[in-house]
Amino acid sequence: MSTIRGARERARIEVTAAIKDEARKQLAEEGAAKLSLRAVARELGMVSSALYRYFPSRDDLLTALIVDAFDAIGEVAEGAAEDTAEAAERAGTVPPVDRWVAVACAVREWGLAHPHEYALIYGSPVPGYIAPMDTVGPASRVGLVFIDIVRAAFRADALDVPPLAPGLGADAERMAADFAPGVPPGAVAALVAAWAQLFGLISFELFGQFNRVVEAREPLFRQAAGELARSVGLRGVVTA
Repeated sequence: MSTIRGARERARIEVTAAIKDEARKQLAEEGAAKLSLRAVARELGMVSSALYRYFPSRDDLLTALIVDAFDAIGEVAEGAAEDTAEAAERAGTVPPVDRWVAVACAVREWGLAHPHEYALIYGSPVPGYIAPMDTVGPASRVGLVFIDIVRAAFRADALDVPPLAPGLGADAERMAADFAPGVPPGAVAALVAAWAQLFGLISFELFGQFNRVVEAREPLFRQAAGELARSVGLRGVVTA
């Protein structure tokens, strides 16, 4: 009985993966707004009623793709942070700015390699789709990596906490309490602004705003990422 159940589970995993792969092809060809369960089923040679057993609605399928994309980019960010931690063990230290830039560059590289998935999670909202709470944890992974870098710098007395603009104190304190405990409110406010600007740079590159404007895009991004790290209060210059 367990053998039959195991075979069924493997088959379900394989069919689910095939549905997602076909849906990603549709994202690349038509965009998220035109994602269609019927079209996915047709391309896979399935009847629609069979596909609905895996994803009851288009929104369920979208959510699965969004969670996968957030988890993928989050894994890349976490991997880059782990690599810098290992480098610090070998070399004795890695400047906080270098850690920040390494993670930022890894995120950019993932975006360039997966433009349609990046657009799904950081592009224009899909009309009629409201992301459920299931997406919150995966969506937080990249931000938490940057928060950990800033928190570690603060604990190591390697953070120059930026001043808060008038009227921003209550918001900054709330954000620090909600998702960045152990980080001064001034640094949290600056971090949120820097995080948004990093993704703005990636989006400009991916969506063509740098065309015929910037050719040396990687050096520009590295320089900007370093400047944003220093705006948060991280000390040092980019050395790698």
